[in-house]
Amino acid sequence: MERADKAVLRLAIGLALAVLLAYGLALPSPFVLCVMTVLLLSKPGPPMPLLKGMVVAVLVAVVLAAGVLMVPLLEHYASVALVLTALLLYAVFFVGLQSGSPLANIVAIAFTLVPVAGVVDQALVPAISTAIALGLFVGVLVGSLSHALFPDDPDAGARPALPAVAAHAVRWRAAQATLVVMPVLVMALIHPAFYLSAIIKSVLLGQQAGSTGARSAGRVLVGSTLAGAGMATLAWFGLALLPTLWMLVLWMAAAALWSGARLFGLKASALPPSFWSNALVTMLILLGPAIEDSVVGKDVGHASLVRVSLFIVLALYAWAVVWVLEGWRASRSSRVGQFE
Repeated sequence: MERADKAVLRLAIGLALAVLLAYGLALPSPFVLCVMTVLLLSKPGPPMPLLKGMVVAVLVAVVLAAGVLMVPLLEHYASVALVLTALLLYAVFFVGLQSGSPLANIVAIAFTLVPVAGVVDQALVPAISTAIALGLFVGVLVGSLSHALFPDDPDAGARPALPAVAAHAVRWRAAQATLVVMPVLVMALIHPAFYLSAIIKSVLLGQQAGSTGARSAGRVLVGSTLAGAGMATLAWFGLALLPTLWMLVLWMAAAALWSGARLFGLKASALPPSFWSNALVTMLILLGPAIEDSVVGKDVGHASLVRVSLFIVLALYAWAVVWVLEGWRASRSSRVGQFE
């Protein structure tokens, strides 16, 4: 079995187990656990050791629970809290771009998600912290078991080396990602109805925008959003035929197999791996709230249409940020060159 085959199976089994735990135990915001698992398992390279992963999951849960301390700042000193959050996000994106660690996106989501959840309802903070920590644990557990049952070749054990990027380019990309996320955070504080999925989507768009140029940004950012919406629609109609937990698990595993084959290169694709990982996550943050809406009797079609429209607007905004900043950077470089 090739390394890519193992990675695809790892992703499908991990997502299936996360869905079974999250929805079987009726956890609050169950799709958050699924998203964390996918983010951890969609990166190439050997899995995190089990013991280290458990320690990281516990530490993340403790740090996230402490995020409730930001709530008084957001309520009484909103401008100070937003500046502090922007600086923290910039630092997280900067470290993540340098290291390539999947934990960077998870921490960035947590830094924005937990304080906003605390403003809406402080009881949500421990629930979301638990979901994120469980998602990390499931991803590490599945990765470790998969690696134990189907070990990679010793020669292929190391994570592929990241291409060297100049420090100023990393700083620029981190600032670009922060600019994508911050307006969504402000919007979530004003209108928290769709804050949970919108914040997750904005962090993914910020990371994605930092790794693509203006020419391909539209196809990658908007395209992955539309692909995720299509996958969510297909899974929803499939669930309508037989709405059971086991069918949900099977549909999620099938989606992970289909997108994972392109993500890890088993199927040829002209699109980058980030396209397929973000499409899969977009499917989760569209389908999860739709399931919750159906349980409480809301109009699923209308709410889903609003979410998809919001995500497309966010993708277009991220594309505009890339265009504006790249244009400004190019003009600035040309002016500097004229004086040399």
